[in-house]
Amino acid sequence: MNSGGMLLKSNGLISRDGAALIIIDVQEKLFPLISDGERVLNNLYKLIQFARIINMPIILTEQYPKGLGPTIPEIKKILLDVQPIEKVEFSCFGSEKFRKAVRGLSVETLIIAGIEAHICVVQTAIEGVKEGYRVCVVSDATSSRNPEDKEIALERLRENGVTVASTEMLIYELLKRAGTQEFREALKLIKS
Repeated sequence: MNSGGMLLKSNGLISRDGAALIIIDVQEKLFPLISDGERVLNNLYKLIQFARIINMPIILTEQYPKGLGPTIPEIKKILLDVQPIEKVEFSCFGSEKFRKAVRGLSVETLIIAGIEAHICVVQTAIEGVKEGYRVCVVSDATSSRNPEDKEIALERLRENGVTVASTEMLIYELLKRAGTQEFREALKLIKS
């Protein structure tokens, strides 16, 4: 309960069972303009590598690659086995290819990171909730050109039932415990 005596709604912890990682539009012509890009790139790398450790499926999207270019090489080289889904819609759910890819995974939870927070990320996340998915946006692996746009997007996400987490918070939440081989591998990532 909060101080006003109202019962607070909790979405609970994120589970790795039935979850997929969605990397949105981390592209060559847009990424250099992104606020706090180095930190975002570092956390995207950690998320992708962690998803590999726990065998979580990954979907990669590209917004109008003819104009915004392909996925940046730093991400593409660790996702060589993932074919990007090209789209022109801001919400990934506007793309039938994306919908089909997500349905094909039979997942219940979407973990979203990428750019831009206030456009494609926010629209995809809100539509994901509307479609019945549990959605988590990783705030330090998501950004916009303008930091204020990112902050407004995070506020809007929370208002629409999206869980917001940091990279490290999410990794520990998905691990659930120490002492495993996955934990040891993840710890190396976290410390990098």
